[in-house]
Amino acid sequence: MSDSFVWTDASVRTALGMPPDAGGRDTRFSQVSTDTRTLEEGALFVAIEGERFDGHAFLGEAENRGAGACVVSTTARSHPSDSGEASTGVGTLRCYEVEDTLVALGLLARFRRRALAPKVVGITGSSGKTTLKELLAASLGNAFRVHATRGNRNNRIGLPLTLLEAPEDTNLWVVELGTSEPGEIGTLAAIAEPDAAVVTTVSEAHLSGLESLEGVLDEKLDLLRGTHRDGPVVVGDRPAILPERAREVRTDVRVSGLSNRADPELRGELLDSDSRGCYRVRWGGGQWRPGLPGRHGVENFLLALSVVRLLGVDVEVAAHAAARVEPGPLRGEVRRVGDLTLLLDCYNANPQSVRAAVQLLSELPGSGGKVAILGSMLELGARSEALHREILEEAIHQPLALVVAVGEFVPAAEALVAGPAGRSRPDWPPTLLAADTAEEAYDLLRPRLSGSETILLKASRGLALEKLLDRFLEDFGASGGAPPGREA
Repeated sequence: MSDSFVWTDASVRTALGMPPDAGGRDTRFSQVSTDTRTLEEGALFVAIEGERFDGHAFLGEAENRGAGACVVSTTARSHPSDSGEASTGVGTLRCYEVEDTLVALGLLARFRRRALAPKVVGITGSSGKTTLKELLAASLGNAFRVHATRGNRNNRIGLPLTLLEAPEDTNLWVVELGTSEPGEIGTLAAIAEPDAAVVTTVSEAHLSGLESLEGVLDEKLDLLRGTHRDGPVVVGDRPAILPERAREVRTDVRVSGLSNRADPELRGELLDSDSRGCYRVRWGGGQWRPGLPGRHGVENFLLALSVVRLLGVDVEVAAHAAARVEPGPLRGEVRRVGDLTLLLDCYNANPQSVRAAVQLLSELPGSGGKVAILGSMLELGARSEALHREILEEAIHQPLALVVAVGEFVPAAEALVAGPAGRSRPDWPPTLLAADTAEEAYDLLRPRLSGSETILLKASRGLALEKLLDRFLEDFGASGGAPPGREA
């Protein structure tokens, strides 16, 4: 790893593929930034264009805050700055003109990644990316100085910023790669240039851009294609098509998990679970109980240990560190509200993750009844209606007291209640409720609660199902118990 790195006019030009400055300027920049709100004096400001914003409109502000120079697009939608001046002539602010500033951001990030030369572990998958990132950061923290993706910054802006912001004294970067359209993983892998890679799982997610499970799978496997050919690559064992197709891309791929599809030395065995739904697992000659509930929590734990082993790090030390990782906010977080137990898993949702959450709910101990509030799974394209109905039908056959269908689950609930050819089903159990919004769902559910239930809140982030937490706290936070007017 390099001892130090400083952005200069020469390094920026090299990164962007520009010829040297004939004047030989030795300008230095304090940082690379895309946000004038956090811009440091002397920074290089990259004017990114998005669907709802255009950084070129803030060039005047960047100059006022002391930016040393800017990167602008020759084809920008919005050339005027705050002051109405042309973007390439804002006062004394020097500009590097490029065809696409988003591409330029990636080139700058890759240049720094190469200059600092850390070991990079890339993670992708339809679910579990952020959880696995946290597990790897914890488990590898004793052997490396780790920098990891903050929050959910895994797209063509977020990933480059993750690389650009990495402290120079870190020597292992754990980065997430997300996607919503074909080619995005390949683009991100070309920026991060991973030394090792993990694909957690694949599911029918982001179908509005990727169209099918086959499209999702091919897109995720671009991470393996973009990883150093001598670096370890690991995939989860579910669904079965993932390890099958991964081996077509890389014959040296390793498979981790709980099934016979996993490599024997990377295969775990479930032993028992506690009151939180956290399993004890036997793996590699040892036994551990991860702090993450459910089978999917164990699977991510095993993926982390598999990477640790393949990187040559002490597994036992790493496993104890990883076992202390608990669910992040809204990602399987368990909250007690009075005598209620809330399972908050509403950061994202796709068919696979909803199945996993409902399975966890059904397995949790508790005598007060179990309720699943299921909100829309977004970005499923033409398959949305069929997938919502499929998941809802599976859920109502679980041992749950109530299933509450919200948003895009409502047409599926109406179809299931109506039965074939729209005929009413008088034998239908009164365990399915439907509401267009989260607030309406709570109003329907509230009179049916005794105050001792275990309740799952699962939906895509766009539905903001977590806003119901305030309603639960208001009604049950003080003492729980049976609310007035409870239905029999």
